[in-house]
Amino acid sequence: MIAAQIDPIIFTIGPLAVRWYGMMYLLSFVGGYFMMVHICNLRRYPLNREAVADLLFYAVIGVVAGGRLGYTLFYQPAYYLEHPLEIFYIWQGGMSFHGGLMGVFIVLFWFARRRNIPLLQLGDLTVAAVPIGLGLGRIGNFINGELWGRPTELPWGMVFPAADLQARHPSQLYEAFLEGFVLLLVIYGLHRFGVKRGVPVAVFLLGYGLARFIVEFVREPDIHLGFLWGGATMGQLLSLPMMVVGGFLLLWLLKGQNDERN
Repeated sequence: MIAAQIDPIIFTIGPLAVRWYGMMYLLSFVGGYFMMVHICNLRRYPLNREAVADLLFYAVIGVVAGGRLGYTLFYQPAYYLEHPLEIFYIWQGGMSFHGGLMGVFIVLFWFARRRNIPLLQLGDLTVAAVPIGLGLGRIGNFINGELWGRPTELPWGMVFPAADLQARHPSQLYEAFLEGFVLLLVIYGLHRFGVKRGVPVAVFLLGYGLARFIVEFVREPDIHLGFLWGGATMGQLLSLPMMVVGGFLLLWLLKGQNDERN
């Protein structure tokens, strides 16, 4: 049985503490930028480095704003209705991936109209970078000892001191592998094969939704929510629409006559 106890602080400079979680965010943005530039060159998308930087900047705003609002609406609406100013206390934690996804969609819709670029093309470009952030973010969760899994007797079970002394699934690492590494390989492979426009977006929605839905079976549900309708967790209920939309979009694209590759 392994104790998952890693110092979340890399080093300190006076009163300033550099944390692993913040470092994961920084690496996500840098890695995402270079991946998007590479995909633009590979697929000959009409975006130069400056345009990619602009898109990434606005996407980050969409992630933070959407992720925070999504968390307040999906996970603790009653609390934030009584304490509305705390919605802006993002340093206290509390972000929702599904809310962030909606925030990014709004940004992509606006950016596509502003630059006169097909929305699905921008979506294909963006989802090539998202798994980098997802994977590194989950590693950050693991280092912080948060979002742990349910109790297990499997030999790789880990103790998360912030939870209790039971061996638990390191569900953060499961998610880092599936949502990060595997999904990155799949999406990048689709771009390398030059699939038609929109397929990477559809596969991302379907793939992330499926990965999250599966891992939620061994991830501890949020303590203030517990199990919801039909014994499902909030993460599973929010992932179902993603899988449905991704599946229908993929079928529509594969059956369509349009063979646009860019």
